[in-house]
Amino acid sequence: MKKLLLFCCLFVTTAVQGQPLLKTHVETGDLEGVLDGNDLAVYKAIPYAAPPVGDLRWKEPQPAKAWVGVLKAENFGPLPPQPTRPGRTADMMSEDCLYLGIATPASSVNDNLPVMVWIHGGGFQTEHYGGDLWTSLARRGVVIVSIEYRTGALGFMAHPELAKESKGGHTGNYGLLDQIFALKWVQRNIHNFGGDPSKVTIFGESAGAISCSILCGSPLAKGLFRAAISQSGGSFAPWSDSGRTLVVNASQKASEQQGLAFQKHLKKKSLKQMRKMGAMELCGNDVGFGGFWPCVDGYVITDDLYRNYERGDYNDVPVIVMTNSDEGVLFTGYMQPDASAIESFKKQLQGYFGDLADEAQKLYPGGTEQEVVYSSGDLFRDMGFAWPSFAWASLQNKNGRQPAYAAFLAQPSEVSLASGSKYRRGVSHADDILYLNGTFLNQPEKYPTEAAVAEIIQQYWVNFAKTCNPNCKGLPFWPAFDPDKTTTMQFSNGASLIDRPNREQIDFLDRFFKLQREKTEGMRKGNLR
Repeated sequence: MKKLLLFCCLFVTTAVQGQPLLKTHVETGDLEGVLDGNDLAVYKAIPYAAPPVGDLRWKEPQPAKAWVGVLKAENFGPLPPQPTRPGRTADMMSEDCLYLGIATPASSVNDNLPVMVWIHGGGFQTEHYGGDLWTSLARRGVVIVSIEYRTGALGFMAHPELAKESKGGHTGNYGLLDQIFALKWVQRNIHNFGGDPSKVTIFGESAGAISCSILCGSPLAKGLFRAAISQSGGSFAPWSDSGRTLVVNASQKASEQQGLAFQKHLKKKSLKQMRKMGAMELCGNDVGFGGFWPCVDGYVITDDLYRNYERGDYNDVPVIVMTNSDEGVLFTGYMQPDASAIESFKKQLQGYFGDLADEAQKLYPGGTEQEVVYSSGDLFRDMGFAWPSFAWASLQNKNGRQPAYAAFLAQPSEVSLASGSKYRRGVSHADDILYLNGTFLNQPEKYPTEAAVAEIIQQYWVNFAKTCNPNCKGLPFWPAFDPDKTTTMQFSNGASLIDRPNREQIDFLDRFFKLQREKTEGMRKGNLR
Protein backbone atom coordinates (compact mmCIF):
# COMPACT_ATOMS: atom_id res chain seq x y z
CA MET A 1 0.00 0.00 0.00
CA LYS A 2 2.82 2.44 0.84
CA LYS A 3 4.28 1.81 -2.61
CA LEU A 4 0.91 2.51 -4.22
CA LEU A 5 0.55 5.80 -2.34
CA LEU A 6 4.09 6.80 -3.23
CA PHE A 7 3.41 5.95 -6.86
CA CYS A 8 0.35 8.21 -6.88
CA CYS A 9 2.05 11.08 -5.10
CA LEU A 10 4.82 11.15 -7.67
CA PHE A 11 2.38 12.14 -10.37
CA VAL A 12 0.37 14.88 -8.72
CA THR A 13 0.55 17.84 -11.08
CA THR A 14 0.83 21.33 -9.74
CA ALA A 15 -1.65 24.11 -10.33
CA VAL A 16 -0.91 27.06 -12.54
CA GLN A 17 1.30 29.47 -10.63
CA GLY A 18 0.37 33.09 -9.93
CA GLN A 19 -2.54 35.05 -8.53
CA PRO A 20 -5.89 33.49 -9.51
CA LEU A 21 -8.30 35.45 -11.72
CA LEU A 22 -10.65 36.88 -9.11
CA LYS A 23 -12.09 39.49 -11.46
CA THR A 24 -13.08 39.08 -15.08
CA HIS A 25 -15.68 40.03 -17.67
CA VAL A 26 -18.28 38.04 -19.59
CA GLU A 27 -20.69 39.06 -22.32
CA THR A 28 -23.27 40.31 -19.82
CA GLY A 29 -21.02 42.22 -17.42
CA ASP A 30 -18.20 42.28 -14.91
CA LEU A 31 -17.70 39.49 -12.38
CA GLU A 32 -15.90 38.99 -9.12
CA GLY A 33 -15.22 35.56 -7.66
CA VAL A 34 -13.94 34.29 -4.34
CA LEU A 35 -10.64 32.69 -3.41
CA ASP A 36 -10.53 28.98 -2.65
CA GLY A 37 -7.29 28.33 -0.78
CA ASN A 38 -4.64 30.51 -2.37
CA ASP A 39 -4.64 28.99 -5.83
CA LEU A 40 -8.20 28.90 -7.21
CA ALA A 41 -10.70 31.56 -8.20
CA VAL A 42 -14.27 30.34 -7.81
CA TYR A 43 -17.35 31.93 -9.36
CA LYS A 44 -20.35 30.24 -7.79
CA ALA A 45 -23.31 31.65 -9.71
CA ILE A 46 -23.10 33.13 -13.20
CA PRO A 47 -26.41 33.50 -15.07
CA TYR A 48 -25.95 31.95 -18.50
CA ALA A 49 -29.58 32.31 -19.61
CA ALA A 50 -32.65 34.35 -18.77
CA PRO A 51 -34.81 33.02 -15.92
CA PRO A 52 -37.17 30.45 -17.52
CA VAL A 53 -40.24 31.83 -15.76
CA GLY A 54 -43.63 33.18 -16.82
CA ASP A 55 -43.99 32.97 -20.60
CA LEU A 56 -40.51 31.39 -20.80
CA ARG A 57 -41.63 28.32 -18.85
CA TRP A 58 -41.39 25.34 -21.21
CA LYS A 59 -39.53 27.36 -23.83
CA GLU A 60 -36.02 27.11 -25.21
CA PRO A 61 -33.52 29.04 -23.07
CA GLN A 62 -33.05 32.71 -23.92
CA PRO A 63 -30.00 34.97 -23.46
CA ALA A 64 -29.30 36.38 -20.01
CA LYS A 65 -29.70 40.12 -19.56
CA ALA A 66 -26.70 42.36 -18.90
CA TRP A 67 -26.20 43.81 -15.43
CA VAL A 68 -24.74 47.09 -14.23
CA GLY A 69 -21.70 47.15 -11.98
CA VAL A 70 -19.84 44.08 -10.70
CA LEU A 71 -21.71 40.85 -10.01
CA LYS A 72 -20.20 39.12 -6.99
CA ALA A 73 -20.55 35.40 -7.69
CA GLU A 74 -19.92 34.35 -4.09
CA ASN A 75 -22.99 32.18 -3.44
CA PHE A 76 -24.42 29.30 -5.43
CA GLY A 77 -27.66 29.79 -7.29
CA PRO A 78 -30.86 28.01 -6.27
CA LEU A 79 -31.66 24.38 -6.90
CA PRO A 80 -34.18 23.68 -9.64
CA PRO A 81 -37.61 22.91 -8.13
CA GLN A 82 -37.65 19.30 -6.94
CA PRO A 83 -38.90 17.17 -4.05
CA THR A 84 -37.52 18.36 -0.74
CA ARG A 85 -35.48 16.29 1.70
CA PRO A 86 -33.27 17.01 4.69
CA GLY A 87 -30.82 19.73 3.68
CA ARG A 88 -32.76 20.50 0.49
CA THR A 89 -35.71 22.70 1.50
CA ALA A 90 -38.17 24.55 -0.72
CA ASP A 91 -36.67 27.95 0.12
CA MET A 92 -33.42 26.77 -1.50
CA MET A 93 -35.21 26.19 -4.83
CA SER A 94 -36.38 28.45 -7.63
CA GLU A 95 -37.51 28.22 -11.22
CA ASP A 96 -34.90 30.93 -11.81
CA CYS A 97 -32.12 28.34 -11.77
CA LEU A 98 -30.08 28.66 -14.95
CA TYR A 99 -26.69 29.40 -13.46
CA LEU A 100 -23.26 27.87 -13.73
CA GLY A 101 -20.21 27.78 -11.49
CA ILE A 102 -16.55 27.97 -12.41
CA ALA A 103 -13.35 27.02 -10.58
CA THR A 104 -10.19 28.18 -12.34
CA PRO A 105 -6.50 27.94 -11.44
CA ALA A 106 -5.60 30.35 -14.24
CA SER A 107 -3.62 33.49 -13.46
CA SER A 108 -4.21 35.02 -16.88
CA VAL A 109 -6.96 34.96 -19.49
CA ASN A 110 -4.23 33.79 -21.87
CA ASP A 111 -3.40 30.59 -19.98
CA ASN A 112 -5.62 28.59 -22.39
CA LEU A 113 -6.21 25.72 -19.98
CA PRO A 114 -8.33 22.67 -20.84
CA VAL A 115 -11.94 22.92 -19.68
CA MET A 116 -14.08 20.24 -18.01
CA VAL A 117 -17.85 20.87 -17.98
CA TRP A 118 -19.77 18.89 -15.33
CA ILE A 119 -23.40 17.81 -15.83
CA HIS A 120 -24.92 16.59 -12.59
CA GLY A 121 -27.09 13.51 -12.16
CA GLY A 122 -30.34 13.00 -10.31
CA GLY A 123 -32.53 11.06 -12.71
CA PHE A 124 -33.44 14.29 -14.54
CA GLN A 125 -35.55 15.10 -11.48
CA THR A 126 -33.23 16.27 -8.70
CA GLU A 127 -29.78 17.49 -7.56
CA HIS A 128 -27.85 20.69 -8.17
CA TYR A 129 -24.89 22.12 -10.06
CA GLY A 130 -23.46 23.44 -6.80
CA GLY A 131 -22.95 20.00 -5.29
CA ASP A 132 -19.25 20.20 -6.14
CA LEU A 133 -16.96 22.29 -8.31
CA TRP A 134 -14.33 19.51 -8.35
CA THR A 135 -11.58 21.73 -7.01
CA SER A 136 -9.20 18.78 -6.79
CA LEU A 137 -9.44 18.41 -10.56
CA ALA A 138 -9.09 22.16 -11.07
CA ARG A 139 -5.86 22.19 -9.06
CA ARG A 140 -4.38 19.79 -11.59
CA GLY A 141 -4.51 22.47 -14.27
CA VAL A 142 -8.00 22.52 -15.76
CA VAL A 143 -10.89 24.98 -15.62
CA ILE A 144 -14.00 23.39 -14.13
CA VAL A 145 -17.50 24.48 -15.14
CA SER A 146 -20.62 23.04 -13.48
CA ILE A 147 -23.93 23.80 -15.16
CA GLU A 148 -27.52 23.80 -13.96
CA TYR A 149 -30.46 22.73 -16.09
CA ARG A 150 -34.21 22.43 -15.63
CA THR A 151 -35.34 19.11 -14.19
CA GLY A 152 -38.60 17.23 -13.63
CA ALA A 153 -41.77 18.47 -15.28
CA LEU A 154 -40.26 21.91 -15.87
CA GLY A 155 -37.33 20.44 -17.76
CA PHE A 156 -38.76 17.45 -19.58
CA MET A 157 -42.54 17.60 -19.88
CA ALA A 158 -43.79 17.39 -23.46
CA HIS A 159 -47.29 18.56 -24.42
CA PRO A 160 -49.25 18.94 -27.69
CA GLU A 161 -49.89 22.64 -27.00
CA LEU A 162 -46.17 23.19 -26.51
CA ALA A 163 -45.47 21.46 -29.82
CA LYS A 164 -47.87 23.90 -31.51
CA GLU A 165 -46.06 26.84 -29.92
CA SER A 166 -42.70 25.64 -31.23
CA LYS A 167 -41.65 26.67 -34.74
CA GLY A 168 -40.42 23.17 -35.48
CA GLY A 169 -43.19 21.34 -33.66
CA HIS A 170 -40.83 20.14 -30.93
CA THR A 171 -41.57 19.76 -27.24
CA GLY A 172 -39.84 18.34 -24.18
CA ASN A 173 -36.07 18.19 -23.64
CA TYR A 174 -35.89 21.74 -22.26
CA GLY A 175 -33.27 20.62 -19.75
CA LEU A 176 -31.09 19.29 -22.57
CA LEU A 177 -31.53 22.56 -24.45
CA ASP A 178 -30.31 24.31 -21.29
CA GLN A 179 -27.18 22.15 -21.32
CA ILE A 180 -26.50 23.00 -24.96
CA PHE A 181 -27.12 26.70 -24.28
CA ALA A 182 -24.63 26.56 -21.40
CA LEU A 183 -22.02 24.86 -23.62
CA LYS A 184 -22.46 27.66 -26.16
CA TRP A 185 -21.94 30.17 -23.35
CA VAL A 186 -18.73 28.35 -22.45
CA GLN A 187 -17.53 28.67 -26.03
CA ARG A 188 -18.09 32.42 -25.99
CA ASN A 189 -16.85 33.23 -22.49
CA ILE A 190 -14.49 30.64 -21.03
CA HIS A 191 -11.41 32.40 -22.42
CA ASN A 192 -12.01 35.12 -19.83
CA PHE A 193 -11.44 32.52 -17.09
CA GLY A 194 -8.19 31.28 -18.63
CA GLY A 195 -9.85 28.40 -20.46
CA ASP A 196 -9.44 27.22 -24.03
CA PRO A 197 -12.84 26.87 -25.79
CA SER A 198 -11.30 24.41 -28.27
CA LYS A 199 -10.41 22.01 -25.42
CA VAL A 200 -13.73 21.32 -23.72
CA THR A 201 -14.49 17.92 -22.18
CA ILE A 202 -18.00 17.22 -20.92
CA PHE A 203 -18.36 14.81 -18.02
CA GLY A 204 -21.24 13.65 -15.89
CA GLU A 205 -22.66 10.97 -13.64
CA SER A 206 -25.95 9.06 -13.97
CA ALA A 207 -28.41 11.43 -15.69
CA GLY A 208 -25.40 13.64 -16.37
CA ALA A 209 -23.67 10.72 -18.09
CA ILE A 210 -26.83 9.96 -20.04
CA SER A 211 -26.85 13.63 -21.03
CA CYS A 212 -23.27 13.30 -22.27
CA SER A 213 -24.28 10.43 -24.54
CA ILE A 214 -27.25 12.40 -25.85
CA LEU A 215 -25.03 15.41 -26.52
CA CYS A 216 -22.62 13.16 -28.40
CA GLY A 217 -25.54 12.16 -30.61
CA SER A 218 -27.16 15.57 -31.03
CA PRO A 219 -26.52 17.78 -34.07
CA LEU A 220 -27.30 20.80 -31.86
CA ALA A 221 -24.14 20.10 -29.81
CA LYS A 222 -21.78 19.74 -32.76
CA GLY A 223 -18.47 21.51 -32.15
CA LEU A 224 -19.23 22.42 -28.53
CA PHE A 225 -16.82 19.89 -26.98
CA ARG A 226 -13.98 17.65 -28.05
CA ALA A 227 -14.23 14.77 -25.55
CA ALA A 228 -16.67 13.16 -23.10
CA ILE A 229 -16.47 11.17 -19.86
CA SER A 230 -19.43 9.07 -18.73
CA GLN A 231 -19.76 7.81 -15.18
CA SER A 232 -22.65 5.33 -15.08
CA GLY A 233 -24.88 6.25 -17.95
CA GLY A 234 -25.76 6.16 -21.62
CA SER A 235 -28.92 6.30 -23.74
CA PHE A 236 -28.82 3.57 -26.37
CA ALA A 237 -32.14 1.76 -25.99
CA PRO A 238 -34.62 1.76 -28.89
CA TRP A 239 -37.60 4.11 -28.79
CA SER A 240 -41.31 3.57 -28.92
CA ASP A 241 -44.60 5.47 -29.16
CA SER A 242 -45.88 3.43 -26.21
CA GLY A 243 -43.86 5.28 -23.56
CA ARG A 244 -40.59 4.90 -21.69
CA THR A 245 -39.64 1.79 -19.71
CA LEU A 246 -36.32 0.27 -18.66
CA VAL A 247 -36.35 -1.40 -22.10
CA VAL A 248 -37.34 1.45 -24.45
CA ASN A 249 -37.12 5.23 -24.60
CA ALA A 250 -40.14 7.36 -25.46
CA SER A 251 -40.95 9.22 -28.64
CA GLN A 252 -42.21 12.80 -28.49
CA LYS A 253 -45.68 11.43 -29.25
CA ALA A 254 -45.56 9.18 -26.20
CA SER A 255 -44.18 11.98 -24.03
CA GLU A 256 -46.95 14.32 -25.18
CA GLN A 257 -49.47 11.77 -23.96
CA GLN A 258 -47.65 11.72 -20.64
CA GLY A 259 -47.96 15.51 -20.54
CA LEU A 260 -51.70 15.30 -21.16
CA ALA A 261 -52.01 12.71 -18.41
CA PHE A 262 -50.13 15.08 -16.10
CA GLN A 263 -52.49 17.91 -16.98
CA LYS A 264 -55.46 15.68 -16.18
CA HIS A 265 -53.83 14.62 -12.92
CA LEU A 266 -53.44 18.28 -11.97
CA LYS A 267 -57.09 18.92 -12.92
CA LYS A 268 -56.17 21.74 -15.27
CA LYS A 269 -57.98 22.48 -18.50
CA SER A 270 -55.11 23.94 -20.48
CA LEU A 271 -51.43 24.64 -20.69
CA LYS A 272 -52.22 28.25 -19.84
CA GLN A 273 -53.52 27.15 -16.46
CA MET A 274 -50.47 24.98 -15.90
CA ARG A 275 -48.22 27.97 -16.56
CA LYS A 276 -49.93 29.83 -13.73
CA MET A 277 -49.13 27.09 -11.21
CA GLY A 278 -46.30 27.41 -8.74
CA ALA A 279 -43.11 25.57 -9.60
CA MET A 280 -43.29 23.34 -6.52
CA GLU A 281 -46.86 22.39 -7.46
CA LEU A 282 -45.33 20.85 -10.58
CA CYS A 283 -42.11 19.41 -9.15
CA GLY A 284 -42.47 19.13 -5.36
CA ASN A 285 -43.16 16.30 -2.95
CA ASP A 286 -46.94 16.19 -3.22
CA VAL A 287 -47.34 16.18 -6.99
CA GLY A 288 -48.01 12.44 -7.17
CA PHE A 289 -46.86 12.22 -10.78
CA GLY A 290 -43.36 11.92 -12.21
CA GLY A 291 -41.10 10.06 -14.58
CA PHE A 292 -40.33 12.93 -16.94
CA TRP A 293 -37.34 12.04 -19.12
CA PRO A 294 -35.71 13.00 -22.43
CA CYS A 295 -37.67 11.93 -25.50
CA VAL A 296 -36.88 11.38 -29.17
CA ASP A 297 -38.15 14.70 -30.50
CA GLY A 298 -36.40 14.78 -33.89
CA TYR A 299 -34.58 17.93 -32.82
CA VAL A 300 -32.31 17.47 -29.82
CA ILE A 301 -32.54 13.68 -30.09
CA THR A 302 -33.02 12.80 -33.73
CA ASP A 303 -33.35 9.02 -33.46
CA ASP A 304 -32.28 5.92 -31.55
CA LEU A 305 -28.67 6.81 -30.63
CA TYR A 306 -27.65 3.25 -31.41
CA ARG A 307 -28.75 3.75 -35.02
CA ASN A 308 -27.12 7.20 -35.14
CA TYR A 309 -23.81 5.65 -34.16
CA GLU A 310 -24.19 2.85 -36.68
CA ARG A 311 -24.75 5.44 -39.41
CA GLY A 312 -21.90 7.65 -38.22
CA ASP A 313 -24.46 10.38 -37.58
CA TYR A 314 -23.08 11.69 -34.30
CA ASN A 315 -20.32 13.83 -32.81
CA ASP A 316 -17.26 11.61 -33.09
CA VAL A 317 -15.17 12.46 -30.02
CA PRO A 318 -13.00 10.32 -27.73
CA VAL A 319 -14.86 9.00 -24.70
CA ILE A 320 -14.20 7.36 -21.34
CA VAL A 321 -17.10 5.18 -20.21
CA MET A 322 -17.07 3.88 -16.63
CA THR A 323 -19.51 1.79 -14.60
CA ASN A 324 -19.48 0.58 -10.99
CA SER A 325 -19.46 -2.99 -9.75
CA ASP A 326 -22.70 -2.85 -7.71
CA GLU A 327 -24.68 0.02 -9.29
CA GLY A 328 -28.07 -1.52 -8.61
CA VAL A 329 -27.80 -1.84 -4.83
CA LEU A 330 -28.69 1.84 -4.37
CA PHE A 331 -32.08 1.12 -5.95
CA THR A 332 -32.82 -2.43 -4.78
CA GLY A 333 -30.64 -2.98 -1.73
CA TYR A 334 -33.30 -1.89 0.73
CA MET A 335 -35.93 -4.38 -0.39
CA GLN A 336 -37.74 -6.36 2.32
CA PRO A 337 -38.32 -9.61 0.41
CA ASP A 338 -40.81 -12.22 1.57
CA ALA A 339 -41.97 -15.51 0.13
CA SER A 340 -43.93 -13.73 -2.62
CA ALA A 341 -40.77 -12.01 -3.91
CA ILE A 342 -39.60 -15.14 -5.71
CA GLU A 343 -42.71 -15.38 -7.85
CA SER A 344 -42.83 -11.61 -8.38
CA PHE A 345 -39.26 -11.56 -9.67
CA LYS A 346 -40.02 -14.45 -12.02
CA LYS A 347 -42.97 -12.47 -13.42
CA GLN A 348 -40.75 -9.41 -13.76
CA LEU A 349 -38.27 -11.34 -15.88
CA GLN A 350 -41.12 -12.72 -17.96
CA GLY A 351 -42.45 -9.20 -18.49
CA TYR A 352 -39.10 -7.86 -19.59
CA PHE A 353 -37.75 -10.74 -21.63
CA GLY A 354 -40.71 -12.81 -22.87
CA ASP A 355 -39.38 -15.80 -24.78
CA LEU A 356 -35.92 -15.14 -23.35
CA ALA A 357 -37.09 -15.26 -19.74
CA ASP A 358 -35.74 -18.77 -19.08
CA GLU A 359 -32.29 -17.68 -20.22
CA ALA A 360 -32.58 -14.54 -18.11
CA GLN A 361 -33.42 -16.63 -15.03
CA LYS A 362 -30.16 -18.54 -15.40
CA LEU A 363 -28.19 -15.30 -15.51
CA TYR A 364 -30.24 -13.54 -12.83
CA PRO A 365 -31.38 -16.37 -10.51
CA GLY A 366 -34.18 -15.81 -8.04
CA GLY A 367 -34.67 -19.10 -6.27
CA THR A 368 -34.34 -17.60 -2.78
CA GLU A 369 -35.31 -14.30 -1.23
CA GLN A 370 -31.65 -13.29 -1.02
CA GLU A 371 -31.07 -14.22 -4.66
CA VAL A 372 -34.04 -12.04 -5.64
CA VAL A 373 -32.44 -8.99 -4.02
CA TYR A 374 -29.01 -9.64 -5.51
CA SER A 375 -30.34 -10.41 -8.98
CA SER A 376 -32.70 -7.42 -8.90
CA GLY A 377 -29.70 -5.21 -8.25
CA ASP A 378 -27.60 -6.88 -10.93
CA LEU A 379 -30.41 -6.60 -13.46
CA PHE A 380 -30.85 -2.91 -12.70
CA ARG A 381 -27.09 -2.40 -12.94
CA ASP A 382 -26.85 -4.11 -16.29
CA MET A 383 -29.97 -2.77 -17.99
CA GLY A 384 -29.71 0.74 -16.63
CA PHE A 385 -25.96 1.36 -16.73
CA ALA A 386 -23.64 -1.46 -17.81
CA TRP A 387 -25.27 -2.41 -21.12
CA PRO A 388 -25.73 1.21 -22.32
CA SER A 389 -22.09 1.88 -21.43
CA PHE A 390 -20.95 -1.25 -23.25
CA ALA A 391 -23.05 -0.30 -26.28
CA TRP A 392 -21.55 3.19 -26.33
CA ALA A 393 -17.94 2.00 -26.12
CA SER A 394 -18.53 -0.75 -28.67
CA LEU A 395 -20.24 1.55 -31.17
CA GLN A 396 -17.50 4.16 -30.83
CA ASN A 397 -14.84 1.47 -31.23
CA LYS A 398 -16.53 0.09 -34.34
CA ASN A 399 -17.74 3.21 -36.11
CA GLY A 400 -15.69 6.15 -34.89
CA ARG A 401 -12.31 7.55 -35.73
CA GLN A 402 -11.76 8.55 -32.10
CA PRO A 403 -11.06 6.01 -29.33
CA ALA A 404 -13.28 4.84 -26.51
CA TYR A 405 -11.84 3.80 -23.15
CA ALA A 406 -13.76 1.50 -20.78
CA ALA A 407 -13.41 1.52 -16.99
CA PHE A 408 -14.86 -0.47 -14.09
CA LEU A 409 -14.82 0.84 -10.52
CA ALA A 410 -14.67 -2.04 -8.04
CA GLN A 411 -12.68 -0.67 -5.10
CA PRO A 412 -13.80 -2.27 -1.79
CA SER A 413 -14.66 0.36 0.82
CA GLU A 414 -16.75 0.76 3.94
CA VAL A 415 -17.82 4.17 2.60
CA SER A 416 -20.74 4.11 0.19
CA LEU A 417 -23.98 5.91 -0.58
CA ALA A 418 -25.58 2.50 -0.02
CA SER A 419 -23.67 1.70 3.17
CA GLY A 420 -26.96 1.09 4.97
CA SER A 421 -27.84 -1.89 2.79
CA LYS A 422 -26.90 -5.31 4.09
CA TYR A 423 -26.96 -6.54 0.50
CA ARG A 424 -24.18 -4.29 -0.81
CA ARG A 425 -21.36 -6.27 -2.39
CA GLY A 426 -19.38 -3.58 -4.22
CA VAL A 427 -19.34 -0.02 -5.50
CA SER A 428 -22.83 1.46 -5.53
CA HIS A 429 -24.28 3.82 -8.07
CA ALA A 430 -22.93 7.34 -7.41
CA ASP A 431 -20.03 6.08 -5.24
CA ASP A 432 -17.71 7.15 -8.07
CA ILE A 433 -18.35 10.76 -7.02
CA LEU A 434 -16.45 10.04 -3.80
CA TYR A 435 -13.33 9.46 -5.89
CA LEU A 436 -13.60 12.86 -7.60
CA ASN A 437 -14.35 14.99 -4.55
CA GLY A 438 -12.35 15.16 -1.35
CA THR A 439 -14.01 12.30 0.54
CA PHE A 440 -10.96 10.05 0.23
CA LEU A 441 -8.20 12.36 -0.93
CA ASN A 442 -8.68 14.62 2.09
CA GLN A 443 -8.41 11.65 4.47
CA PRO A 444 -5.55 9.50 3.12
CA GLU A 445 -4.59 8.27 6.56
CA LYS A 446 -8.09 6.95 7.19
CA TYR A 447 -8.72 5.66 3.66
CA PRO A 448 -5.27 5.00 2.16
CA THR A 449 -6.32 2.60 -0.59
CA GLU A 450 -9.37 4.58 -1.64
CA ALA A 451 -7.28 7.78 -1.67
CA ALA A 452 -4.70 6.12 -3.89
CA VAL A 453 -7.39 4.95 -6.32
CA ALA A 454 -8.95 8.43 -6.30
CA GLU A 455 -5.56 9.88 -7.19
CA ILE A 456 -5.19 7.51 -10.12
CA ILE A 457 -8.70 8.18 -11.45
CA GLN A 458 -8.27 11.93 -11.22
CA GLN A 459 -4.96 11.75 -13.04
CA TYR A 460 -6.51 9.74 -15.86
CA TRP A 461 -9.48 12.13 -16.11
CA VAL A 462 -7.29 15.24 -16.24
CA ASN A 463 -4.85 13.67 -18.71
CA PHE A 464 -7.84 12.90 -20.92
CA ALA A 465 -9.09 16.48 -20.69
CA LYS A 466 -5.64 17.80 -21.58
CA THR A 467 -4.77 15.46 -24.46
CA CYS A 468 -7.88 13.36 -25.31
CA ASN A 469 -5.88 10.39 -24.06
CA PRO A 470 -5.87 9.23 -20.41
CA ASN A 471 -2.33 7.90 -20.58
CA CYS A 472 0.81 9.56 -19.32
CA LYS A 473 4.19 8.45 -18.05
CA GLY A 474 3.94 6.63 -14.74
CA LEU A 475 0.35 5.42 -14.95
CA PRO A 476 -0.61 1.91 -16.12
CA PHE A 477 -1.10 1.94 -19.88
CA TRP A 478 -4.79 2.11 -20.82
CA PRO A 479 -5.55 0.89 -24.36
CA ALA A 480 -8.62 1.83 -26.37
CA PHE A 481 -11.58 -0.46 -25.81
CA ASP A 482 -11.86 -3.69 -27.73
CA PRO A 483 -14.73 -5.95 -26.62
CA ASP A 484 -12.74 -9.06 -27.43
CA LYS A 485 -9.50 -8.08 -25.66
CA THR A 486 -8.36 -7.31 -22.13
CA THR A 487 -8.87 -3.55 -22.37
CA THR A 488 -11.16 -2.56 -19.48
CA MET A 489 -9.33 -0.60 -16.79
CA GLN A 490 -10.41 -1.80 -13.36
CA PHE A 491 -9.95 0.53 -10.41
CA SER A 492 -9.48 -1.71 -7.38
CA ASN A 493 -6.39 -1.59 -5.16
CA GLY A 494 -4.76 0.38 -7.93
CA ALA A 495 -5.45 0.14 -11.66
CA SER A 496 -5.14 -2.93 -13.86
CA LEU A 497 -6.62 -4.26 -17.08
CA ILE A 498 -9.33 -6.92 -17.03
CA ASP A 499 -11.64 -8.60 -19.51
CA ARG A 500 -15.15 -7.21 -19.85
CA PRO A 501 -16.91 -7.62 -16.48
CA ASN A 502 -20.21 -9.56 -16.36
CA ARG A 503 -19.66 -10.49 -19.97
CA GLU A 504 -22.27 -13.24 -20.19
CA GLN A 505 -25.03 -11.00 -18.84
CA ILE A 506 -24.08 -8.05 -21.05
CA ASP A 507 -23.88 -10.20 -24.19
CA PHE A 508 -27.35 -11.56 -23.38
CA LEU A 509 -28.72 -8.04 -22.99
CA ASP A 510 -27.03 -6.99 -26.21
CA ARG A 511 -28.96 -9.69 -28.06
CA PHE A 512 -32.15 -8.75 -26.22
CA PHE A 513 -31.92 -5.05 -27.07
CA LYS A 514 -31.20 -5.92 -30.69
CA LEU A 515 -34.47 -7.88 -30.81
CA GLN A 516 -36.30 -5.01 -29.11
CA ARG A 517 -34.89 -2.58 -31.65
CA GLU A 518 -36.08 -4.74 -34.53
CA LYS A 519 -39.48 -5.07 -32.88
CA THR A 520 -40.04 -1.36 -32.28
CA GLU A 521 -38.80 -0.44 -35.75
CA GLY A 522 -41.06 -3.07 -37.27
CA MET A 523 -44.05 -1.66 -35.40
CA ARG A 524 -43.32 1.84 -36.72
CA LYS A 525 -43.16 0.46 -40.25
CA GLY A 526 -46.43 -1.35 -39.76
CA ASN A 527 -44.88 -4.79 -40.14
CA LEU A 528 -45.61 -5.93 -36.60
CA ARG A 529 -48.55 -5.63 -34.25
